Amino acid sequence: MPLTLGPLLIDAGIDPAQALVIRHAYVREHEDSGLAGIHADSTDAEILEYTRNQSANTMRFPANPPRVWVVFIREGGDQARLWSVVENRGETSSDGIRRVFDVAQTEHMEDLRNRLVVGWKSPRTWRMKGTTAAHYPVVGIADAQPIPFPGFDRLVLSHAQLQAVMREHRYASWRTALSSVFGIYLITDTRDGRHYVGKADGEESIRQRWHAYATNGHGGNVELRGLDPSTFRFSLLRVFDPSTPSRDIDAAESHFKDALDSRRHGLNRN
Repeated sequence: MPLTLGPLLIDAGIDPAQALVIRHAYVREHEDSGLAGIHADSTDAEILEYTRNQSANTMRFPANPPRVWVVFIREGGDQARLWSVVENRGETSSDGIRRVFDVAQTEHMEDLRNRLVVGWKSPRTWRMKGTTAAHYPVVGIADAQPIPFPGFDRLVLSHAQLQAVMREHRYASWRTALSSVFGIYLITDTRDGRHYVGKADGEESIRQRWHAYATNGHGGNVELRGLDPSTFRFSLLRVFDPSTPSRDIDAAESHFKDALDSRRHGLNRN
C-alpha cells in the first residue's frame, strides 16, 4: 500500500482534522491582495508574509481557519513540495478584501522541509482540509542536504538536536568527527544552570558517550537520572587524540570540575 501524507502528519503530532493544507504557486502578485507574489528565489520570510495574507471572501478562505497550516509549494502541474508548517495565532486585521493573520513557522515536520513531495490530485485546488490531503500520495522524500560540522569549539546542542545528530543522514560528518576524539564535555541543565562535567576515554569516543545520552537522557549517570533531558545543553570543553594517556584526560576532567565548581554547586558527585 503506497505511503500517503496522513501518517506523516500524525507522526509529526498533527491531527489532520485540525489542519489546513495549502499549496502556493509562483505568481507575480497575490490574487486577492495585489501584494507581491513569490518566486523560486523567495526567502522564507517572503513566503511567510505571502502566507499570512488571505482573502476576506469566505468562499476562498475559511472564516475560522485552524491553528495548524501545512504549506506546500507547487511543483509541476500535479505535485507539491513541503515548505513548512506554520501556526495560525489569529487574525490581526481585515479590510473586507484582505485578511492578515499572525503566523509563525513551527518545528513540525522540520526534517521534511523541501524534501517531501506529494501528488496533488486537484491541480485547481490550492487549499483543503487536512483530512482530504491526508489521502494524497507521497511521491518522494529527497535525501537531506548534509550540514557541515561546525568544529569542536563551536558545538552547542540541545538534547533534541543531539538526537538528530546521532540518527540523521545529514549529520554523518558530525558523527565521524565525534568518533575521532576523546574528551571532556559539559552538560548544562538550562532550568537552573547546574553543570555536569563528564569524559569520554578508553574504549569510548565522544560519539559513543553522547549516543548514550541521546538514547536515554542520562547516559547511565546517577546524577542525571530523574531529570528531564529536554532542558540539557551539550558542549565540549576539550578534545584529545585517542592516543592520549588516560591520566591526562582524568586530570583535565578534575580541573574542569574544580573550575566550574560542579561538585558543590552542580551535578557531579565526585
